[in-house]
Amino acid sequence: MAGKLKVLLDCDPGHDDAFAIIVASKFAEILGVTTVAGNAPLDLTTKNARVVLDICGASSVQLHSGASRPLVAEPIHAAYIHGESGMDGANFAAPSRPADSSDAVHFIIETVRANPGVWLVPTGPLTNIALALRVAPDLVENISGISLMGGGRFGNRTAMAEFNIWCDPEAASAVFDSGAKIVMSGLHLTHQIMATPARIEMVRNAHSVVGPKLAGLLEFFSKMYKSLHDDFEGAPLHDVCAVLALTHPQFFGSSERHVAVEIDGAITRGMTVIDYRHVVSRAKANTTVLETIDADAAFGAIVEAIRACPER
Repeated sequence: MAGKLKVLLDCDPGHDDAFAIIVASKFAEILGVTTVAGNAPLDLTTKNARVVLDICGASSVQLHSGASRPLVAEPIHAAYIHGESGMDGANFAAPSRPADSSDAVHFIIETVRANPGVWLVPTGPLTNIALALRVAPDLVENISGISLMGGGRFGNRTAMAEFNIWCDPEAASAVFDSGAKIVMSGLHLTHQIMATPARIEMVRNAHSVVGPKLAGLLEFFSKMYKSLHDDFEGAPLHDVCAVLALTHPQFFGSSERHVAVEIDGAITRGMTVIDYRHVVSRAKANTTVLETIDADAAFGAIVEAIRACPER
């Protein structure tokens, strides 16, 4: 693992989280995985995370479950996109073992303190990360930063709010206000990398064992997305962007902006308010907002990671 970027993944698998884990297993050193309720309830996101770790030959990676609900709001899940299992569309073997603990927050704290310079990569609601920063504010000085999937210039759960931020805006607000270096993969970026039929075939042909199953995930995911949108070619691969932003930064264009999270608005709760103003009085930038992605190159990296999965 010499020279590989160290990451701690916090996720709610979820079809797109699955591909984020696979890509991280190839191009980064995963120090651990923590799970949060989001795309599905916590017991399912935890099971799904272990299944994906098994798929990519990373079954020895520690897995710790975390928050089963947001800080304030009632829990809401996304079966309308991900199916009842959180990863409908393929049948996988049962996970090799259960979670190592249900204390994700302290695992995050201990892992960061033992590995200064690690990146936190949350691809679900930010509840675990906010709780860890609340308990241990010193984490801000010990991490390289937080590369997250969430927010954007427009919403998907509401007109202005993206699902991950909308699920727990209080947690998201605390993370953006923490002083940590933040890299944001928002919807305006992630909608640029779609699982088109041609790309799904690339996944199918990338691996004799898991390729067809991963293609099945993308077929289900894309069917659900296309049924709910006017003009989508397939499902956006949101979460993998948060990993690729660290392992393949050359694929992205970005700008430095101040981002705040709306928590009180009647129709804007969960909105990431990105300050694009040119006025001198604008707030100091606190986020690297990813703006563009070379989707073909990014999908090539995804296929390369799938090819690296063990043959079993």
